[in-house]
Amino acid sequence: MKVVIAGSGFAGLQLAKRLKNKEDIEVLLIDENNYHEFQPLFYQVATGGLDASNISFPLRKIFQGAKNITIRLTEITEIKPQENTIVTGLENFSYDVLVIATGADTNFFNNARLKENALPMKSTSEALRIRHHLIQNMEEALEITDKEQLIQKLNVVIAGGGPTGVELSGAIAEMRNHILPKDYPEIDFKLMNIYLVEGSPRTLASMSEKSSAQSRRYLEKLGVKVMTDTHVKDYDGNYVTLAEASTIPAKTVIWAAGIKGNVPAGIDPALIAKGNRIKVDRLNKVKGFDNIYAIGDVAYMETPKYPHGHPQVANVAINQAKNLAVNLIRQVTGNKHYQDEFEYHDKGSLATVGKNLAVADIAKPKIHVGGALAWFIWMALHLVLILGVKNRLQIFINWVYKYFTRDQSLRLLFKEFYKQPDK
Repeated sequence: MKVVIAGSGFAGLQLAKRLKNKEDIEVLLIDENNYHEFQPLFYQVATGGLDASNISFPLRKIFQGAKNITIRLTEITEIKPQENTIVTGLENFSYDVLVIATGADTNFFNNARLKENALPMKSTSEALRIRHHLIQNMEEALEITDKEQLIQKLNVVIAGGGPTGVELSGAIAEMRNHILPKDYPEIDFKLMNIYLVEGSPRTLASMSEKSSAQSRRYLEKLGVKVMTDTHVKDYDGNYVTLAEASTIPAKTVIWAAGIKGNVPAGIDPALIAKGNRIKVDRLNKVKGFDNIYAIGDVAYMETPKYPHGHPQVANVAINQAKNLAVNLIRQVTGNKHYQDEFEYHDKGSLATVGKNLAVADIAKPKIHVGGALAWFIWMALHLVLILGVKNRLQIFINWVYKYFTRDQSLRLLFKEFYKQPDK
């Protein structure tokens, strides 16, 4: 069986690892990057807490010694289901089984000005660009004498009160409170406002009401201005326009208000569900096809427990990949009639706001944990999930250093990187 896996995120990587060195299975893993990115820690790269290399791991190192896995770095331009072929920037590849694990990207909801001026954070390079943007703004603020212009340069608006928005807001607030005043003593950081704008009535809407309320208290404790029941309507690069027509002066808007699936060309539009996700059955098989599957954020599966699709989180992606790997191996070994349907067992949710400030909802037993205990649980879980002993060690050292010093040593501005590339 020749299996082509499109994407090396949590889903694609887990599937490839499960199929590693399995007899009679040949795997081609395709991605634009030669590394796996640990997305839950993008916000720490963006705020100088971690280096990009700490949360990335080379694909070829992961599969050293694998006899049945080939890796190609290229972009998938089209799928041709009738020909069992995918078209890429390198060449056309044939497959017996195609697994679409292309993940999700930022959803600007067709707002062209937001897409042009706001900063997304769905890749390592985008996280680095946010870091460089924030540092460059501080450097430029040193030369501003007009108070209104200075406030505009210092203000930060984060759109979206989910885990990404909450964690990013808390991290930037800690920078403002403890780090930036020491780096830039000439600037009055009482003028710097951090706004978290969320369209629903509460932050962390997918978590329990206790976690939502507690996360808001933590954010406000750090000095974040939390604005719920409102939306970012427009942004021209200088002023944020909210749904009720009020404006916020800001040179920095970070967009964390939505994601959409990365669906390759060639998929029938009738198979696309809300959020640009591909409709699949309980085996993660794309509806209407026997040999095309979709897993992870790009897959939309309705079950009795999740009638509107599963949450787009790493744990769902990893478990869908594990289930599909078992089913593909059974097909090769002659047990193709025994196929396990996917069922997601939610173990809980976590989000961190700052030092000793985090919230956790544990599914079984159903309990809520907050504060320092939840923060340590969050750290332990993320250290376990990170690939590579060296990465774990470096992250642990960085976290311990920051815990005792309230400082981060990665506030580096690489001029050539900061320049916006030509499009």
